[in-house]
Amino acid sequence: MTAERDIAGIVLPFVAGTAIVMYAGGVSASASSAALFSITLILLGLLLYIRSHRISHVATWTILLLCMGICGVLAASTDLLLSVSRQREASWIASAALDFCERMQGTIERIPFKDETTPQILKALLTGEKNGIPDEVTEAFRASGASHILALSGLHLGIIYAVVRFMTRCLGNSQKAKAARSVILICTCGFYTLATGAGASIVRAFIFILMGEAARLSGRPAGLRKVMMAALLIHLTIMPSSIKESGFQLSYAAIAGIAYIFPWLQGFWPGDRHEDAALTKCARWIWESAAMSISCQITTGPLAYIYFGTFPTQFILTNMIALPLTGIIIPMALVTLVTCSMGWNVDILINGTEFLVTLLCGSLDLLSTM
Repeated sequence: MTAERDIAGIVLPFVAGTAIVMYAGGVSASASSAALFSITLILLGLLLYIRSHRISHVATWTILLLCMGICGVLAASTDLLLSVSRQREASWIASAALDFCERMQGTIERIPFKDETTPQILKALLTGEKNGIPDEVTEAFRASGASHILALSGLHLGIIYAVVRFMTRCLGNSQKAKAARSVILICTCGFYTLATGAGASIVRAFIFILMGEAARLSGRPAGLRKVMMAALLIHLTIMPSSIKESGFQLSYAAIAGIAYIFPWLQGFWPGDRHEDAALTKCARWIWESAAMSISCQITTGPLAYIYFGTFPTQFILTNMIALPLTGIIIPMALVTLVTCSMGWNVDILINGTEFLVTLLCGSLDLLSTM
């Protein structure tokens, strides 16, 4: 616990320094909020150190916290200066990734789905392109609290990661096989991150994957709280301007809810009281799914209301329906995409994918009216 506090105490002032510069565009409500937010983070970081160290060390840690805050200011200021003077030319890797994404969208359009909405939903789920989705479908996702399903995030990259990890199980479990698997996973997820535009949420997820694979190869445990703070520091070091994006704030807020609130809610599980193992497992899954949704909603709800003006009351039911369906749709859509790109229009895959997408949209449309 002390190590987690130390990491948090170092990272939070850096975040505060970055926020001060990025929001200091004038005296406005957002700038004032950012200043208050930054001061709160600095004080919180100091409080964490006071709780985990002797009073005699407080002066030393205060200096360290101020230095980290200054580093955040410098990182953000450098990013602003460079963004004005430099011409950003995409590397050949980024260009290839974006070209791959466009070809993927074209292939999705050519799949013979019966419903015109299906390819538009799939393009959003796989590539982040949402422009073709009908307004009524978008509104159903928004009103039911499932807008995050259509916005590329850790959920989508996590599913891609799981699919690739499953496909590489044939490599075995030797040390060399594990290293090869990690390289394949990192390269695939990194390429996908670039192909989909490297949004703040998906970059955060990629950093998590990168650190998780590094920890796995080194044999060292990587707690979610430590990884979150380290990822936050890395993310803002390379992309300071991300702190102003709603996707960045919502993504890290959701992870904070999972890291700090979810374990506490898990403790309310009454225990395995049923002799039926299947029934117990099902009940526990429902309990943990609800706890996960509540944890994320507590931390992201206020931000979502500020940015989008909505606070769905049926978010638990929405997530329990939408997340499992999305977890099935994306792998099936990938298989359908691969087979159709090779000229094989497998009806069972095409019809199965369309059925699941229709079920997802229909369920959310029903929930949006409740």
